[in-house]
Amino acid sequence: MVTRGEIIMLGLSAGVSGGLIGGMMLGIGMNLVVAGANIGWLLMLPAAPASAIIGWIMARRLAAQLDPPTAGR
Repeated sequence: MVTRGEIIMLGLSAGVSGGLIGGMMLGIGMNLVVAGANIGWLLMLPAAPASAIIGWIMARRLAAQLDPPTAGR
């Protein structure tokens, strides 16, 4: 059974790690674009989806710990 504390920790850790990964991708990509390297767009554009994928993977791992639903409820 998943507790409330585990759900809170999931939100905190997904937010922090997603913010770090997405922020670094955005910052490095923006720096490359400003410097004139078009390859920076390959880092800037997927920055937000890449940061969301981290939280999604963490949530799936936590959801695997849930009890399976019963048919009678």
